[in-house]
Amino acid sequence: MSLLLRIASAAVLLTTIAVADESQWIPLFNGKDLTGWTIKIAKRPLGENYANTFRVEDGILKVSYDGYGKFDQQYGHLFTNLAYSHYILRLEYRFTGSMMADAPKYVNLNSGVMIHAQPPQSMRFDQGFPSSLEMQFLADEGKGPRSTANLCTPGTHVEMGGELITKHIVKSNAPTFPAEEWVRAEVEVRGNDEIIHRINGVEVLRYQRPQLDAMCKIAPASDIVEAGGDVMLGYGHIALQAEGQPVWFRKIELMSLEKKK
Repeated sequence: MSLLLRIASAAVLLTTIAVADESQWIPLFNGKDLTGWTIKIAKRPLGENYANTFRVEDGILKVSYDGYGKFDQQYGHLFTNLAYSHYILRLEYRFTGSMMADAPKYVNLNSGVMIHAQPPQSMRFDQGFPSSLEMQFLADEGKGPRSTANLCTPGTHVEMGGELITKHIVKSNAPTFPAEEWVRAEVEVRGNDEIIHRINGVEVLRYQRPQLDAMCKIAPASDIVEAGGDVMLGYGHIALQAEGQPVWFRKIELMSLEKKK
């Protein structure tokens, strides 16, 4: 077989594999409405979309605050109705507008996606964040490097290289992006074994053995532990964050990594 023919055959094979892989992605967001998702906003009843915080416009899922007078610590999350264990999640995000004036300063150009999150039905009425692992999204404030895809640990700890990590934020090695730029984020979740963050296809952080922290005051996991919940996190809901900064999401898709029986 000639060199050109071998190259052509390889190109066809790679294209076929790519098409096959694409067919395995399942959309979690239908581009029309919030079907398949449940809203929980702090200080609001389960399911109430206060001030139309989460809305769909032009095929984009938008977090908006134009209906708020004050933020008043009304942190919100949009949860998948289903819980997941082994999968790859990918989505694109983009910041827009300005943060709420009375929100904490860290909220500026800050959002994220929570994985292995507790069910929204189990959250306290005024609880700001679910016990979960957050792939944190950040953008440039003009004050120097500000990496995106960090790990935040409300109500949780993780291990890295066999060592228990108890600090709340673990920084990634991702670059800093302008606020208005669409960024492609991907998180590979393998139950309790390992989780990998990627930005625009490049790995920027990985960690292992996520677990509940019953002593955490940011997102108390004590209720879950006392009720007999498994301390080691192997599954949970996916949740998009609304913490005072307008942000857009699109192309929210999941590929299952569950072993076929």
